[in-house]
Amino acid sequence: MADRVARRLRPDDEPTGWACLAARAADDKQGRDPVVLAVGDVLAVTDHFVITSASNDRLVRTIVEEVERRVADAGGPKPLRVEGLDDMRWVLMDYGAFVVHVLSDDARRYYDLERLWSDVPKLDWRADAATA
Repeated sequence: MADRVARRLRPDDEPTGWACLAARAADDKQGRDPVVLAVGDVLAVTDHFVITSASNDRLVRTIVEEVERRVADAGGPKPLRVEGLDDMRWVLMDYGAFVVHVLSDDARRYYDLERLWSDVPKLDWRADAATA
């Protein structure tokens, strides 16, 4: 269903729509507690952060591959760069308008990005799927 929803995204839904699609893709591959943060008002380099985690390296890679596939299949952008594939503790997928962070569970607890960015709005990416 998420693929059907993504195909109906309009240009005015971007980059929020792509960030929410990335969160759904992570969730579909057992990403833990995906969140989408609207950081654009406080951070000039991107509009949204997508943050999720996984229990092991293999699952981190699976989530990264699924996010890239689903966004591309829906007609979205390709990542400008992907960093962290060597050790799989923190993979950063930079799409320009949004950045996807896929961390190991330990790295997510340690860096606690949600606390660091606790003053920005958190988007309800599940509601976006229902209304898109």
